[in-house]
Amino acid sequence: MDHLTKLEEMLDQANGKFREGKYEEASNILEKIIDLDSNFGKAYNHLGWMYDTKFKEFDKAETLYKLCLEKSPMYPAVYYNYAVLLSSLGRYDDLKTHLDLAITIPGVSKSSIYNEYGIMYEQQGKLDLAIDNYKKCGLHSLDQKTVDRAKQGIERCKSKQYFL
Repeated sequence: MDHLTKLEEMLDQANGKFREGKYEEASNILEKIIDLDSNFGKAYNHLGWMYDTKFKEFDKAETLYKLCLEKSPMYPAVYYNYAVLLSSLGRYDDLKTHLDLAITIPGVSKSSIYNEYGIMYEQQGKLDLAIDNYKKCGLHSLDQKTVDRAKQGIERCKSKQYFL
């Protein structure tokens, strides 16, 4: 078994531990991957996601996401995960810069990124821009649930416009 295949198998093991709710075990596997190969960016993304969503250690999560972006800039998952973190922290200038990059990366879901633009603009009260991006989200998706979510975002923004 070659080196990369071994790392990918270990990453799959860590994902299994995540699904089982065994976060410490998952973290240990990911740390071991990084010890074996500090340039395997996917491990940083997965650790970042864990620190972000499970431990709420946002500074640590951001550091790990940035390491993934540095080591594996073509890994699509980190673009979405880091966008969600920046959005939840209300760091809209950083988020806009990040989304502008993410939309250009092959393999990154355009629909997901347009949804994140929509959320960002909606949170800022820029409802026309939010609606435009929710429309793009729907147009770029082949998944009916995503299309329905985009419609809900548009309707929600139109409702909010009543208050302006």
